Amino acid sequence: MAQKIVIKVHMGSDKCRRKAMALVAATGGVVSVELAGDDRSKVVVVGEVDSVKLTSLLRRKVGPAELLEVGDAKAAKEEKKEEKKPETVPPYYYYYPYHHYSPYGYIM
Repeated sequence: MAQKIVIKVHMGSDKCRRKAMALVAATGGVVSVELAGDDRSKVVVVGEVDSVKLTSLLRRKVGPAELLEVGDAKAAKEEKKEEKKPETVPPYYYYYPYHHYSPYGYIM
C-alpha cells in the first residue's frame, strides 16, 4: 500500500533542493516526489518507502530534516477530489469592433 510522507528539510539554496529531490527519487519504491510549502521546504513523497530511513538519509546528505506526516496516499487523493470549487460563469465582455483606417485614404 502506497503511503504519503511529508518531510520538512532546511534547504537554503536551489542546489540543496536539487540534491534532496535527486536523493529521494533515487530511493527504491518511490512513485512521486514534489516540493511543497511557501518556501518549498517540504518534500512530499508517495510510495513504498521507510519514512525513518528516508528522513535520516536527508539529514546526513542535505541538512536538518523533520518528519511531519505519514499517511495513506489514497486518502489524500480523495480529500483533493472533495475540494472542487463550484463552476462559475465568466463575465460577459463586449468588444467594440476594430476599424482600420488607412492614412492614405481610399484609392479609386
